[in-house]
Amino acid sequence: MRLDPVLDRIDADLEAATERLLRLLRIPSISTDPAHRADCRAAAEWLAEDLRSIGFADARLRDTPGQPMVTGTMGETGPHLLFYGHYDVQPADPLELWKTPPFEPSVEQAPEGAVIRGRGASDDKGQLMTFVEACRAWVAVHGALPARISILFEGEEESGSPSLVPFLRDHAAELRADLALICDTGLFDRDTPAITTMLRGLVGEEIVITGPDRDLHSGAYGGPAINPIRVLARIIAALHDDHGRVTLPGFYDGVPEITPELRAQWEGLGFDEGDFLGGVGLSHPAGEADRTALEMIWARPTCEVNGIAGGYAGAGFKTVLPSQASAKISFRLVGQQDPARIRETFRAHVQSMLPPDCTVEFHGHGAAPASVMSTDAPAFETARRALGPEWPKPAAFVGAGGSIPIAGYFKTELGMDSMLLGFANNDDLIHSPNEKYDLRSFHKGIRSWARVLAALAEQG
Repeated sequence: MRLDPVLDRIDADLEAATERLLRLLRIPSISTDPAHRADCRAAAEWLAEDLRSIGFADARLRDTPGQPMVTGTMGETGPHLLFYGHYDVQPADPLELWKTPPFEPSVEQAPEGAVIRGRGASDDKGQLMTFVEACRAWVAVHGALPARISILFEGEEESGSPSLVPFLRDHAAELRADLALICDTGLFDRDTPAITTMLRGLVGEEIVITGPDRDLHSGAYGGPAINPIRVLARIIAALHDDHGRVTLPGFYDGVPEITPELRAQWEGLGFDEGDFLGGVGLSHPAGEADRTALEMIWARPTCEVNGIAGGYAGAGFKTVLPSQASAKISFRLVGQQDPARIRETFRAHVQSMLPPDCTVEFHGHGAAPASVMSTDAPAFETARRALGPEWPKPAAFVGAGGSIPIAGYFKTELGMDSMLLGFANNDDLIHSPNEKYDLRSFHKGIRSWARVLAALAEQG
């Protein structure tokens, strides 16, 4: 099947494609708010009907204990590709900070060009529809898709995906494919597409240290009485050495070095650490002293304190020794680091530093391993090369500092790798007021998926 007429069709249909996206954006599918349960279902029904109009004859809603899934399959030949996206969106609060109503989307002019403004424009309805529109163009031109395509749209991604893993397990035979495609990531910069091949894992821990059985007057008890805040401060300070490395025994077990080829690719991106830090009012890199900022964000594990509480922190001054002190600490994991072992080692570290008269409670807040997609798999280089003609700069294999659990679930539950390819920009304000998606990202995203599908089908 020839690609050029498909790209021409995408260009000619851009206005209609944009209007379809605007219709989807008008549905306030906020999964975290029970008041919008019907809206979530309406969004799912809209997508199922749209897929059927393209030719996904079996597209339908699949009920779960939460929001429905949308599934559908089309095509008989070529590689089997499973595309994932989510139709639910974040709440729009605070509403007073929106320049236009969040669920009255529009195309407007901005300094960077035309943008689609509205909740969900970038995360994830606009991204999801880039793939749908690419499929629409293929079918309109050739009457068929270049590969066998299955669709899985979720409605609970923004509320923790409680129904996702059970659904994957119950329908594994139906959903299992050669490769999963996920469009929930972004460009490296406006001219450089990115295929995310590394996602950091996560371990969350909250510790509560208790000393005296009540708050004490610091004049009467200061000195002889143990202060839980001081104990907590010592424990936290001991988590890193003077070079920024985490001190927990065995913490770096399973942490790989990036390949010379990947290092060269990252160096070629022209990432400016000064601009990166300057954008948030900083100037000096912290963390591991012998690592670049991109390495630390994408390919190195971290231990960070996310919050501390204890004693009196209100207005004025209160001279107390607190009964308790607590901290929330998160670990970002890479490579083959074992979340369970990291949690166990951290707890042992805390226990070893407790003085007499202090006890500790541990509260776990989730754990997930890192996801690493091997770029040796031919599909990844094929997709990277396919993106080349569409963008001013070559596509790069990149990492992600955060975590996208779905990629790990596809690996553990369905035994397949994921390719994360998205077209969001860093200034899209996802989860914030005035979310937008560049019209250029939407247009070139559709064309990019058309190119990738053609290349993967040709590769077989």
